[in-house]
Amino acid sequence: MLGRSEQSLTGVRRLIAGITLGGLAVSQAIVGVWALLVPGSFYRSFPAAGHPWVALLPPYNEHLVRDVGALSLSIAVLLTVAAVVQTLSLIRVAVTAYAVYAIPHTVFHGLHLEGFPDIDAVAQMTGFATQLVAATLALLTTLPRAPRRPSPLNV
Repeated sequence: MLGRSEQSLTGVRRLIAGITLGGLAVSQAIVGVWALLVPGSFYRSFPAAGHPWVALLPPYNEHLVRDVGALSLSIAVLLTVAAVVQTLSLIRVAVTAYAVYAIPHTVFHGLHLEGFPDIDAVAQMTGFATQLVAATLALLTTLPRAPRRPSPLNV
């Protein structure tokens, strides 16, 4: 259980953290289940029919695709728990763990866009950027609040 010193989020911060962490968890769960359970389909069809982003970076390796699926599911679990429990330390750990995976992944894909149709390259990088912004927003909810200044009318 939570120690007395462990702070949880409240109000708007709680809502922002829940939405951003929950969204990241869902996206990781979709990738994870698909890659782990049907790796060949994931390789040939991710993210959608006619847009085989993973297949544009051959060769296929079932072991590596399943490992990516398991990794994505483990991150989804951590993000889900952080979205529900919403303690400051757990959100920070979850976002950091996600970033350790997501930042190098984003950089790799950004450097390997040759062969991608322009629309797919833009969509892929927009998706990565959106996820990194969501993780950043979740992390920002854990920063200390600025002290409130007294209103000049109350002096």
